[in-house]
Amino acid sequence: MSIDTIPMFDVTGQPTEEAAAPVAPTALWAPTPPPWAPVFEVAVVGLPGPQGSKTHKGGGRMIESSAKVKPWRDAVAWTASAARRRAGLVTLSGPLLAEMVFSFPRPRGHYGTGRNSELLRPSAPLMPDVTPDLSKLARSTEDALTTAQVYRDDALLVGYVRLEKRYVTDHPAVPGVLDTAGCTIRLWRLTPGGVCQ
Repeated sequence: MSIDTIPMFDVTGQPTEEAAAPVAPTALWAPTPPPWAPVFEVAVVGLPGPQGSKTHKGGGRMIESSAKVKPWRDAVAWTASAARRRAGLVTLSGPLLAEMVFSFPRPRGHYGTGRNSELLRPSAPLMPDVTPDLSKLARSTEDALTTAQVYRDDALLVGYVRLEKRYVTDHPAVPGVLDTAGCTIRLWRLTPGGVCQ
């Protein structure tokens, strides 16, 4: 397998033409869905909460620093558990691939004022490049899926097909983005030969 590279700088240290060429956002963030059907799929509504830092409260007691993590984990566990039971799915084991697309509402400051209050400002960011951290969102969601007995343990996740934070304004143009705060979750099982089912 060969990988094509684009030189970023010429021998004088100046950016090359290829490196300076703009890249369309759709080229960067338009994932191709896998050709196989997921073994589990669910949409969870609620404000995603990150799991990460803990605060020491004395006497060996530690609590989550983020107040949002417990309601989020509860929402994921409840919704995923109900979806698993409805589908008659037994707890998954073996290596799994995952997709998680977290949807967040845009802050009021991303919009214009007055008659432009429904229009995004040109300066509004394309994607949420602010806290919470994507890895901490994935961690809280993975743990909640274990609690829901969707899979035996989150250590079974061997890779991500897609892991993103998006704004709800991307719905329905971008697959997997909800029209409200939440997350779409899909899981694929890998066979012993490494082929997805």
